[in-house]
Amino acid sequence: MTRNQSRRLFLKNSAMATSIYVAGSRIASNPSRASVIVVGAGAFGGWSALELLRKGARVRLIDAWGPGNSRASSGGETRIIRATYGSGRIYTQMAARALQLWQEHEQRWGLKLFFRAGVLWMAGPDDSYERASLPLLKESSVRFERLSVTECEKRWPQIRFEEISWSIFEPDSGYLAARRSCEAVLDAFIKEGGEYRQARVASGPIASDRMQAVKIASGDALIADSYVFACGPWLGQVFPFLAQSITPTRQEVFFFGTAAGDLRFTDAQLPVWIDFGRRFYGIPGNHWRGFKVADDTRGPAIDPTSMERHISEEGLASARSFVRLRFPELANAPLLESRVCQYENSTDQNFILDRHPEAQNVWIVGGGSGHGFKHGPAMGEMVSHAVLGHKAPPTEFALARLLKKSSC
Repeated sequence: MTRNQSRRLFLKNSAMATSIYVAGSRIASNPSRASVIVVGAGAFGGWSALELLRKGARVRLIDAWGPGNSRASSGGETRIIRATYGSGRIYTQMAARALQLWQEHEQRWGLKLFFRAGVLWMAGPDDSYERASLPLLKESSVRFERLSVTECEKRWPQIRFEEISWSIFEPDSGYLAARRSCEAVLDAFIKEGGEYRQARVASGPIASDRMQAVKIASGDALIADSYVFACGPWLGQVFPFLAQSITPTRQEVFFFGTAAGDLRFTDAQLPVWIDFGRRFYGIPGNHWRGFKVADDTRGPAIDPTSMERHISEEGLASARSFVRLRFPELANAPLLESRVCQYENSTDQNFILDRHPEAQNVWIVGGGSGHGFKHGPAMGEMVSHAVLGHKAPPTEFALARLLKKSSC
């Protein structure tokens, strides 16, 4: 299916879905099937809606601006997928499972979503995080190589390994097409019988330990058996009790130009790289957009709706300084493009997958951006199991840990 055909199908189904929404309505059809409304069509929400649908639920997916839009944490061209996670066993396991699912769906949909460039994780003088990763990578059957600086320099002479002690190389990892993937998930969701609507959503009244409905800007109240809120950086606005636990931060991304015909700084000859000590990461090539460089250090708090997305001179200067250090041949490379996005990590950087503390039929999913996109398919499975009562979510994702800290 071409992009234009996919777009027409999306608009057609959106119009059909919109036409059946009325105030106070329930999802139509078989009443024996659980009905679920999922708010947010990003990496977590889109995959959750698709997995719930495939497990037999009747699902409506709602997003304010559309999947992978410019305000969304799942927007932009690319995201890294890797399994090096220090002592975070659950994330290594999820990354391994997610990679399997990404590749399965690539074949199923006939779309290129995953780019196997390999991922090079560079350890600084303090290598405790990397050393903790090695047994968990092995445990999860993730292929990796532990490389000395000498081995790295021989393999990738484009990189200056100053202040690097050693590296982990994951040959089967790489990067994902972010916006394209969000659109692909939505297309699959609609084709398989899901309903999509673009609208602003507010949480509804809670009584007797249940949310009665959600409200949209038109004034309609939409009713379902369960509600999943996977609305990324807006979670703290939708649920004020989360405002101290999830703070959206401003993040800047830069794309530098390489010499014409030079493949040494593309994913043909250079892996995705992460300099953990200096908190920078990048994706060579990046869909022919340029040499992607981003600062992983948390930026200032922002409002994801109203923030104007202009890069700062300080951010650009910092990125250039890093490029001069680590990729000296690109020291004078021109800036081709830039992007201002946001993270919405939780305060302890762990995900959230848990019930609302006052509404047993409401599930909150988030805290993911910065490292969450890759996990979308695996998180979707977990959400569907939790909502339908098949399997409890991991205790690491419980809300109690955050609410306890915010009340202290």
